[in-house]
Amino acid sequence: MADVLLTHSYHLFFDRKQVRKMQPYPPLGTLYAAALLRDRGISVALFDSMLQNPEESFGKVLRKYRPKIVVVYEDNFNFLSKMCLTRMRQVAFGLAEKAKSAGALTLVNGSDASDHASEYLREGFDYVLTGEAEWTLLSLANQLLGSSPGTLQEVPGLVYLDSLTHDIVRTPAQKLMDDLDALPFPAWDLVDIDHYRDAWTKAHGFFSLNMVSSRGCPYHCNWCAKPIYGTSYNARSPQKVAEEMRLLKERFAPDQLWFADDIFALKPRWTESFALAVQSLGATIPFKMQSRADLMSPERVNALQRAGCVEVWMGAESGSQRILNAMEKDLQVEQIIEARRNLQQHNIRACFFLQFGYAGESWPDIQETIDLVRRARPDDIGVSVSYPLPGTKFYSMVSGQLEDKTNWEDSEDLAMMFKGAYTNEFYRALHDALHLEVDLTCAASRTTQGIDTLLKGWSRLADLWLRVGQLETQCRNMNPTVLANPAHAESQASELRPSISHARSS
Repeated sequence: MADVLLTHSYHLFFDRKQVRKMQPYPPLGTLYAAALLRDRGISVALFDSMLQNPEESFGKVLRKYRPKIVVVYEDNFNFLSKMCLTRMRQVAFGLAEKAKSAGALTLVNGSDASDHASEYLREGFDYVLTGEAEWTLLSLANQLLGSSPGTLQEVPGLVYLDSLTHDIVRTPAQKLMDDLDALPFPAWDLVDIDHYRDAWTKAHGFFSLNMVSSRGCPYHCNWCAKPIYGTSYNARSPQKVAEEMRLLKERFAPDQLWFADDIFALKPRWTESFALAVQSLGATIPFKMQSRADLMSPERVNALQRAGCVEVWMGAESGSQRILNAMEKDLQVEQIIEARRNLQQHNIRACFFLQFGYAGESWPDIQETIDLVRRARPDDIGVSVSYPLPGTKFYSMVSGQLEDKTNWEDSEDLAMMFKGAYTNEFYRALHDALHLEVDLTCAASRTTQGIDTLLKGWSRLADLWLRVGQLETQCRNMNPTVLANPAHAESQASELRPSISHARSS
């Protein structure tokens, strides 16, 4: 038996794109919550739905542990959880239904639940824990288990239905933690690590695990949803992060780490101390992470290399300064080029997140992004379209255009949910062409593929770019959304379409 059974709603095999990528990570946020409960004397169990079908396996786990409380505690460090995918929401509702049928109280925390608390209550959850919720969970669990006095109104960060009036009650927000070292290390022992190791090794020939060194991001990109941490930023001590790296290295021997921070290496002094701590403890594991281009100075990149960094993902977003300004990105295009150069000089892979379809983006803006990719020659890219999420300025800008579909079904959906410059077909063709161009450019530089394979690839790429050019005229929207904040952007660019050039075949 267990007092509390923790789970989460992301199941890899309900997501077509992630099945192809096959890069599953344990639910880190869920493991932090489990570790804190256990550290305070509450018995816990875990149902990890990442690689187990929750519709098939959850009932067995409920019968095994007979928990008093079931908590769907999302991994808030997983960007897929932050995207609030429709399929995840459906899984969460199904978990609540099964848990209530087994007689358990049901709790939920996550980005989507924080944004749509009333819907989660309506679908069977007894309590919604909003924001950063480890301490909220601990307080509520102690009350529900009868181990501490007090009332629900005294638990911060809680949403529930009044038992008499059925009105929604919201308690004051939980204060964000400024001392992350107060939390115990994640409850790694609750995870079937071998299951993850097998999945990674079969797909890629190596094994990767995940960690975090910080929470939140202080920047104000107006499309970025932050329902958990807002614009706060708090970091663990470099020493504690290095100690956890050493623990993972000794216990699980991963070949690589993924730091799931929203922004890694924000402060230069922290980064230098981190590199020294990792080296002094012998904790070095090759790792990849995500950060900002304007933080990738030569000094910081040097420290990252000494700490073991091998790959950096940066939110480049656009090659158009006009669009970057409209996004309130506080970034210059040339800083992206400079960051790529600094990383390359230290043999660290530089990868770009790109975003098409932002309000007011025109064909010339798109061409500037294509040109950025060709100039910088990143080692990899991730391509998406602008995705309006509640609580953002961008959402407010386009919310009047949203209809029944307000979330993607899964991470491959890539649907425009407002009236951008083009329809979905154009952006999907652009996604395919730009991805293939980067793949071929990198393959040509490595010369690991035969010449015939490369030539076929370049020929296919020429066809894809031709298709993009055709769709540019066929898929234009009449009266697309324009930039709503001219103070952050120049006037609308001309819609005259210059011809797009083919990628050259080495």
